[in-house]
Amino acid sequence: MGKLRTLISVIKQSLRGEEVDYTKGSMRLSVVLLAIPMMLEMMMESVFALVDLYFVGHLKDSSFAIQTVGLTESLLTIIYSLAIGISMAATAVVARRIGEKDPVAAGKAGMQAILIAIVINTVISVLGVYFGTDLLLLMGASPEAAAHGTPFIQIMMGGSLVIMLLFLINGIFRGAGNAAIAMKSLWIANLSNIILCPIFINGFGPIPAFGLTGAAMATTLGRSIGVAYQLFHLFNGKNMLKISLAYLKPVPELILSIVKIASPAVLQFVIASCSWIFLAQLVATTGGDHGSAGYQTAMRLMMFFLLPAWGMSNAAATLVGQNLGANEVQRAEDSVLKTAKYNVIYMGFVMLISLLGAEVLVAFFTNDVQVQAYAVKAVRIISLGYVFYGIGMVLINAFNGAGDTWTPTKVNLVGFWFFQIPLAYFLAKTMELGPLGVFIAIPVAESTITIVSFVLFKRGKWKTIKV
Repeated sequence: MGKLRTLISVIKQSLRGEEVDYTKGSMRLSVVLLAIPMMLEMMMESVFALVDLYFVGHLKDSSFAIQTVGLTESLLTIIYSLAIGISMAATAVVARRIGEKDPVAAGKAGMQAILIAIVINTVISVLGVYFGTDLLLLMGASPEAAAHGTPFIQIMMGGSLVIMLLFLINGIFRGAGNAAIAMKSLWIANLSNIILCPIFINGFGPIPAFGLTGAAMATTLGRSIGVAYQLFHLFNGKNMLKISLAYLKPVPELILSIVKIASPAVLQFVIASCSWIFLAQLVATTGGDHGSAGYQTAMRLMMFFLLPAWGMSNAAATLVGQNLGANEVQRAEDSVLKTAKYNVIYMGFVMLISLLGAEVLVAFFTNDVQVQAYAVKAVRIISLGYVFYGIGMVLINAFNGAGDTWTPTKVNLVGFWFFQIPLAYFLAKTMELGPLGVFIAIPVAESTITIVSFVLFKRGKWKTIKV
């Protein structure tokens, strides 16, 4: 009974977002206090795609709608890559400054990262809106599906700034050790999306039914509400960070420092994203519309389960950054191993759910029997590597949290482009396995990447990085 009360107390503390010195005290408590809100935050991020998928999966011509949502999400992974890369740099610098007990420098770094994001996304939004149809065709969509989905992708790409800010500002809060605000912003954004999706898709009162386009409208507006919540807390002066609008004035030295860390961080996720885009296109060309829709359904389910694990692994980034800043090197390493242990337990549980309940999970999102057949097969095969995925995420975040963004970038380049893509192509085309070959290549490549990352982690170069 005493242990249960202690657990409940820790959970409440983590959700309240109280300021904690993560460079001292119990390592287990530090990991748990950060991991709980970070897991819930990432779980909420994954809900965006699943909510869209659920509602559009029950529309007329649902295979076109599901394919459009899936292919657009695959393209948005480039946006996510930029967002995660820049947020990783912000987390690393902010965490290091907080570890050094310099909240003003931490606030300046966060605002310079936001400035970088605004400039980049202005260009992306314009290009995404103008070339929306061409992007869907390039991804392997049929002309009918591309025409059907053009308004959807234009709205989603046009709203890329709110996607970027949602990730980036949460990265700033995580670096400061305030994971609870990051979590709550995703709760608010998702609740807004869940309410708005059926309204904009199916119509309600004076609001007409926009169908598939309504899903993009709801998601973009929901994310915008989440960003508004973040900005309120960023500027209200009640958290550890010291923020001022004046900090948006360009500081070349600080921008260069952030870009130096962010560039390989962005590149590592772009490398991975381009690999996923290639795999999506390979499935679309070998499995047709049904194969593509089935694969996209499986990928959305995979991301739903993996994003909470990514959230837990974010705890390692914060702990590594702050402890290196406080010159607690051994504590930084211990935090990574402790976080990896917890992630293995979580991903092992998720693997069992996916293997045993694939049919039930897939049936919830689509009524198309042909789509279901591909999706169930993909879910079961991909889930075989879940434990390795969990460890790999922690290691990537440990490197990035230390500011050593080049190591995971090199691992991703070799693992994805020189191993996963050729293996998937060989199995799908040469061996004529079609989509099945792509499904097999995913866990094989991800597991290999994790093993290589662990060897490099133990060598300890990341401990010497200066940011």
